[in-house]
Amino acid sequence: MYYGEIKKCDIANGEGVRVSLFVSGCTHHCPGCFNQATWDFDYGKEYTEETEREILDALAPEYINGLSLLGGEPFEPQNQQFLVQLLRKVRERFPKKTVWCYTGYLFDKDLLSESRARCGHTDEMLSMIDVLVDGRFVEKLKDIRLLFRGSSNQRIIDVPKSIQSGEIVLWEPKIRRGL
Repeated sequence: MYYGEIKKCDIANGEGVRVSLFVSGCTHHCPGCFNQATWDFDYGKEYTEETEREILDALAPEYINGLSLLGGEPFEPQNQQFLVQLLRKVRERFPKKTVWCYTGYLFDKDLLSESRARCGHTDEMLSMIDVLVDGRFVEKLKDIRLLFRGSSNQRIIDVPKSIQSGEIVLWEPKIRRGL
């Protein structure tokens, strides 16, 4: 797996201050994508054990709320095998930190049902994600006023509650913002 960037103090891609990993490789190719360079599976740097240590070290400070996975596409099957290993370590070392993931795949139609995204790692990966922002970016539905998403078709899903209830449960922010 390759990655385009690691942001160690990100406030745009999930609640609170986060470490964000932008993986490489995406087959969605959404028109208007903000990160087209990461469509290429070989873009950026190779993900190594050193990369993993860098991410885990960046997560250590108390002010870091958690990890966000973006892309590219984290749920491309060839990325899942690496990310599930990272998430296991994140959950073991930082059980109170949250994991957010951004995907163009739909939670119910693509990740929980048979699709090209599902592989032997999908269910385990989902079990370690707190919040999933799902759905492809749609340029005509772009709205810069939206919280943590680019277009109004995208959903912010509370994954544990959704899996437990068997229905989509939308995420509720813990941090309230004034208007």
